[in-house]
Amino acid sequence: MPGPLPVYFERERKMSASHLPLIIAAQKREKEEQDLSGYTQEALAQDWEFKILRSASGEFGKPGVIAEIMEEEALSGWVLLEKMDNNRIRFKRPANAKHKDLMLPPGIDPYRTTYGISEAAFAFKIIVVLFSIIGIVAALISLIQ
Repeated sequence: MPGPLPVYFERERKMSASHLPLIIAAQKREKEEQDLSGYTQEALAQDWEFKILRSASGEFGKPGVIAEIMEEEALSGWVLLEKMDNNRIRFKRPANAKHKDLMLPPGIDPYRTTYGISEAAFAFKIIVVLFSIIGIVAALISLIQ
């Protein structure tokens, strides 16, 4: 298995072989994000914070969503850096903006990293739909016989 486990998999050291594709995909995504980010020493020296906002269902490809997100993130000082793809966008803000976080309206999380449905909930929905389809097909087959 290439490279160390991403931070969010550290607690799951004893995973079954069925988890291997998920781990490898997460490692690929993390490496790609590190390669794409390419923060310069100048940017890092200017005391910026960076974050990547993720959408499991590709929400960032829908018209108007990015403008809405930019408004929400601007409340806590975040500025859009780039749209990486329909699932990821990257923001930055001055590090001293965190001092104003306590004055944000209720429900605003300046460090949110997901938009819309979480990856786990999205995967669960896919599994439910697949099992529903399998059940319907099985029922139709039993009716035909």
